[in-house]
Amino acid sequence: MRPVHRPIRRLVQLYAGLVLYGASLALQVRAGLGLDPWDVFHQGVADHTGLSFGTVVILTGAAVLLAWIPLRQRPGIGTISNVFVLGIVADATLAVLPEAGSAPVAWAMLIAGVGLNGVASGAYIGAGLGPGPRDGLMTGLVRRTGGSVRIIRTTIEVSVLAVGVVLGGTIGPGTLLYALSIGPLIHVFLPRLTVPGRVELAPA
Repeated sequence: MRPVHRPIRRLVQLYAGLVLYGASLALQVRAGLGLDPWDVFHQGVADHTGLSFGTVVILTGAAVLLAWIPLRQRPGIGTISNVFVLGIVADATLAVLPEAGSAPVAWAMLIAGVGLNGVASGAYIGAGLGPGPRDGLMTGLVRRTGGSVRIIRTTIEVSVLAVGVVLGGTIGPGTLLYALSIGPLIHVFLPRLTVPGRVELAPA
């Protein structure tokens, strides 16, 4: 692919990845077998506020993005798009996707959701147009504190998971499956979906 085409490929891949990611969230919600830590939090807040799941995803992403300011993180177009696209697509998918209804269907939806999440993560990260707000929070804290990625990421995710559980978010085998699978899935898909070179499309 010639370099002149890379900006277009990046944008298409970014938005395709974000749309697939939002759909993957809805699949995992409808499976009802447990969510990843952030989505346990999102679901718990949604249950207590009456807001839609996607609206909570958007509001949480915006709030986390504000936390970038003291960390001196710079958002890219992918970061801003992440805040809005995930929640909009998650709500749209939830509106047309029925509950699983049976254990085999629930497991199929869960596995499809986690797998799709891995592909989507590789696509939007590989586009290279800015990390998601939650990932940027982690990398910003690592840079500012000098702490390890493992400790800071674990601390953040355990914290949001604990709050989500208290608020009634769904945990279960899906939570464990996501935790064990997402790293290897991204490891497989990210190298294949990374757009070579750099294109400066992030706002100054």
